[in-house]
This record gives sequence, structure tokens and C-alpha cells, in this order.
Amino acid sequence: MSDSSSRPSPAEPADSAAGSPAPVRVGLVGAGPWARVMHARMLAAGPETTLAAVWARRPEAAAETAAPYGAAVAASFDALLDHCEAVAFAVPPAVQAELAPRAAKAGKALLLEKPLAPDLAGARRVADAVEEAGVVSQLVLTKRYHPATRAFLEAARHVEVTGARSCYLHGAFLGGDFATAWRMEHGALLDLGPHLLDLLDTAVGPITSVRSTGDPRRWTELTCEHENGAVSQASLSGSVRLPRARTRVELLGPGDELVYDTAELDHEECWPVLRREFAHAVRANRSTSIDARRGLRIQQLLAWAAEG
Repeated sequence: MSDSSSRPSPAEPADSAAGSPAPVRVGLVGAGPWARVMHARMLAAGPETTLAAVWARRPEAAAETAAPYGAAVAASFDALLDHCEAVAFAVPPAVQAELAPRAAKAGKALLLEKPLAPDLAGARRVADAVEEAGVVSQLVLTKRYHPATRAFLEAARHVEVTGARSCYLHGAFLGGDFATAWRMEHGALLDLGPHLLDLLDTAVGPITSVRSTGDPRRWTELTCEHENGAVSQASLSGSVRLPRARTRVELLGPGDELVYDTAELDHEECWPVLRREFAHAVRANRSTSIDARRGLRIQQLLAWAAEG
């Protein structure tokens, strides 16, 4: 008998709407590597969204990010809010936790990075602000927007899982653009942990406890207990030399194993789906299940792990 009935559902795909609504005007907060290579490029690609403006604490970086797309450079965060109807965040968690509630209070839809904040209290403030303002929110949990991930999560709903093994490993912390200050301070738990914990919580069943060992800046092992009695493990590191990033989840039980592996996935397939579903959510004024409340749930799991 399957224990899958209590698992969260994967995000709903956006319905195809008749006609072509106006593109959602999105303001981008941040001008670092991730803002340039993903957020700005994705939002400007349209047709569902347009990059209306960019604001960053370094005006020259904001100008460099905005220039290829003809977007405005906002002189302040408040000025950015005047340029747009939705705000995308590509900044460290502490900055997002500070600014996202202000954007929600201004009535702007939010495209939020993971984790919501550096700690549970900050994440709760973001989620509560979204709820109080009644605005649309969506998380940039990139893997969730790939068709292969959705196929895996749908298949997992029909599998009885006894245990699971998973890993998310790469070498970005060893040097380069993504060895940023907040990642070097908090390590793989806050950066990579949200992806694996989200997948395990969805595919295996709701997680009821998380224990951790190791150093998040080098290698961390998580052991999760699930509501249905299953146990899962997750290995996290951003400090190992590999030919390419490795994300893998193995679901094991009395039936055949079910494996999710990103080795052959083209992550470029994620961005059009993410953009389309965010725009649809904004126009319908209805968030998908990958929203700020989901972000708060993931932050609770991270908090348990941080407690050891």
C-alpha cells in the first residue's frame, strides 16, 4: 500500500490562456552574477514578462545589468517600485528579507530566491508580509520548473518509499563568481539545502525532523525522518571538484527504485516555464504551490538542520 497520499503535490502547470495579456513589468533587485546570467536574461526574454528596471546598491553594476535589455536603472529601491508591478530578487538572503516585505506592502508580486532569509524569523516576516498584502509570490527553485523534475515528482506520488538517498554537489565555493560572501559564510546548507529538502519533502513525504553533521562550508550530511516512516539522507557540498554539478535523488522501497538525476538535464529548459508560470500567476492573482509559504516550510527544515 502506498504512503503517497499525504505528500505535497508538485506545482500546478499554468493554464494556457486565450489571447495575449500584456507582459508583466518586473523590476530586478540585484546586479550580481546570478542576476545577470539568469534573472535579467530570463525576464527580458518575454513575451510574458519584460525587464522594466534594475536597482542595486552599486549603481554601476545595475547599469551594466540593465543595458543589454534597455531597462531603466532605478536610483533607489522605492524608485524601482514605481517602475514595475512585480519585483524579482537576486540578492543575498538577508537583503531579500529586508526588502521583500516592503515590496509586498507596496502591492507588488514577488519572485523570490531561496532561502527566503538567513534565518527562520526573517523568513516568517517575508511570508507573513506576503499573506497580509495578498500579493502573488513565487520561489526560484530552479529545478522545480524542469519537465524531468515534474515527471519524477509525479511518479513519486505512486511509489511506496522506505528510504531515500540524495546529493547536491559542486565546486562553486572553491572560487569564481558564485563564491560570494553569503555563500562562503553559510555554506551548502542554505545555498543547496533548499533544493534537496524541497525534493525530499515532496517526493518522499512531509519531513518531521532533520539532523545534520559536518561543516556546511565543506561537507554536510542530513538525515531526515518523514511522516510516513521513511528515512532519507542528503549529502551537500559546494567545495568538491567535479566535472559538473551533481544532483541525484534515489527513492527505494519494496518496488523498483525511482531515480532523479540532473546529469543530462539542460537547465535552460527551466527558465521559460518559470517565467510563464510567474506571469500567469500575476495575471490570475493566484500563486502556485511554490510560493512564500513553501519557502517558509523549507526554512523550517533548514532551521532544524542548523540545530544539528
